[in-house]
Amino acid sequence: MKVSGPSPSGGGLGFRFVPAAGLIVAMVLLIAAQVWASTHETMGPLRSLLADYLADPQSASVSWAGLGLACIGVPARARVVSLAAAAVLDLLVLGLQAACGWHVSIGTGPTLVLTALTITVARWDGQRRRTALSAIAFGVLLIMASKLADTWLLVSILAGPEVLDQYVQVADRALGEPAWLVGQLLEALGPIPSHVLHVVYIQLPVAAMVVAVWQLRHVTTGPWPRHTLLRTFLVLGVIGPLGYVLFPVVGPVFAYGPLGHGLQIGSWPDVLPTLTHPPRPMLFDTVTARNCMPSMHTAWATALFIHTRKAPRWLRWAGAFWLVCTLLATLGFGYHYGCDLVAGAVLCMTVESALRDPDSGWNRYRVRLVASGAAVFAGLLLSFRFLATTMATYPVPAGLAVLGSLAAVSLLFHATWFAPPGSRLAIAGGRGMPARTEAAIDQ
Repeated sequence: MKVSGPSPSGGGLGFRFVPAAGLIVAMVLLIAAQVWASTHETMGPLRSLLADYLADPQSASVSWAGLGLACIGVPARARVVSLAAAAVLDLLVLGLQAACGWHVSIGTGPTLVLTALTITVARWDGQRRRTALSAIAFGVLLIMASKLADTWLLVSILAGPEVLDQYVQVADRALGEPAWLVGQLLEALGPIPSHVLHVVYIQLPVAAMVVAVWQLRHVTTGPWPRHTLLRTFLVLGVIGPLGYVLFPVVGPVFAYGPLGHGLQIGSWPDVLPTLTHPPRPMLFDTVTARNCMPSMHTAWATALFIHTRKAPRWLRWAGAFWLVCTLLATLGFGYHYGCDLVAGAVLCMTVESALRDPDSGWNRYRVRLVASGAAVFAGLLLSFRFLATTMATYPVPAGLAVLGSLAAVSLLFHATWFAPPGSRLAIAGGRGMPARTEAAIDQ
């Protein structure tokens, strides 16, 4: 991408404004979400944050990932002291929890240290202070986003008493019922592959932190990259969950499987459902989140994969491994249908295209790609909802159409951002000359 980004001395006023503005928006959303949660007698994001401080953390991986991101922007000595102090505090909290017979969990240590680090850095001055506060802001934003996401899942339940799983399951016939096939495969392979996939699935924030650390490794001595995985993650986290309300789906392990609390209408993954009647909305319980369409795990894992393509070989392989394992986990555990995964991947490439290489502006190639991705995404959701029976009746052409639309967006994305400059694909994507470099952005 273009080198004409922020200067090494400042990182660019516009870039530093991003985390600050994000924090302000996040605080407003946190307060609004807490008011909503309190009126519905649920925990809410601020009470969840308070629990992190009071030795009852809700998510260890998110708290540690937030501290890890914050430590990127501080000098090495402060980084080592902060991480060591967080580890010691977590061990002390574990001992306290065990002694008092409380629920045992970690995450309080990094939360306390992140707070102390923020107070300490606020007393610094100059470029060191600005760089550290920018990194801290991203770490705090990650934690806030996680808290807001938990509350949004409750919103999806109240907004969608009826779920549309029957429509997606019927449409999924055009893709060969992958949730049932992968689910049966995991059952046949035994517990070890399932355990590996489970770890990969739930530790996505940690994987994102590793990639972000690599992308931001030089911020204490040089300019901030103009675009990183963090921006894509956060924007996806804002846009994607809107689908939970517009298209409420719980997933095959709930609607058709053993976690349906008696409301399931099948036996996932052992028995494929039969198409005995047209799909229709079905009432579901008030505890299961409607968080399937689109698959945000797929969207985030795709973003992680994209942002490791310019990385060292070990990180490229890790990004590919995380994407493949995430796709297998979402299907094999019955959390998603195949249609969810396609929608999540298209959403990711659309959002990434809107954010990538900000210095190049909104030229016609970017507009074409974002508009195409948005149109395909909307077309997929409308097809799953209103053409599900037709897709099941004609599975081969319907499946080719769904996978072909994903392939078309992927090819256009590659042509616009990754094809070798001067190649035919690059010329089609608006990258005809090799003069542009990637020096201002590590991806």
